[in-house]
Amino acid sequence: MNTVAVLGLGIMGGGMAANLLKAGFPLNVYNRTAAKTAPLAALGARVAPTPREAAQGASVIIAMVGDDAASQAVWLGEHGALGGASPGAVLVECSTLSLEWVQALAAHAAERGLAFLDAPVTGSKDAAAGGTLRLLVGGDAAALECARPALSVISQEIIHFGPNGAGATMKLINNLMGAVQTAALAEGLALAERAGLDMAQVAGLIRSGAPGSPIVQSKLGAMLSHSYADTNFALRWMHKDATYALRAADAHGVPMPTLAAARELYRMARNLGLDTADFAAVFEALRHHP
Repeated sequence: MNTVAVLGLGIMGGGMAANLLKAGFPLNVYNRTAAKTAPLAALGARVAPTPREAAQGASVIIAMVGDDAASQAVWLGEHGALGGASPGAVLVECSTLSLEWVQALAAHAAERGLAFLDAPVTGSKDAAAGGTLRLLVGGDAAALECARPALSVISQEIIHFGPNGAGATMKLINNLMGAVQTAALAEGLALAERAGLDMAQVAGLIRSGAPGSPIVQSKLGAMLSHSYADTNFALRWMHKDATYALRAADAHGVPMPTLAAARELYRMARNLGLDTADFAAVFEALRHHP
């Protein structure tokens, strides 16, 4: 099997890397916090001190980091993975990033004659650990076929949406809708709580009724118990994704007043110190409002 590199070993990247090792792929890994590499090293991964060294000799180079700044750090610069990528390697950016940076990164790759896929994922930490993510891919179809053996190990479905930028755009659409639905759930529960309704009855109706979308059902229990420590997706990242989605919408001239309001609610929750809590904690921004 060809060597794969994974850059970024957080909740998502760590699960992806572990599945690649289980499938028998030789694996190079890099993480800014070196301590997170230890479990994968114990499973046989080669730990590299820089993204550039992790990329050397890899046929597929996968990045999974938090935001544009982290993506720029792992790909560019003296120690960036672009400088270590071998001719013929496929670069796969699985992070949820702004459309403008994804397009810029695709151009950087093209300047070096390297294939690039934007392939952000849907699914949370359980899906990453179980290899059941969905990949939303933008880029050349031939590049996708080259990377497919490795990508199939980390996912249950790979959907090719079109050229570079298409996968990134679809992921922002997916997340903006999740952000809005979760914010609406928080508003509904806040009103029910203030009105003195039986919250068990409220929850039962929401679960069985038209508003009970999968994301609403998945966040309802955490909001009712006010328990957000089991983080599937951190609140700060949802605020970031809403920001990137608004920027993409602005570039395309699409008004998004509902998303803009929801993003403000996530900002209010961040001001309460809930950055690393699951994004269901957006509920607390309303509960603590006088």
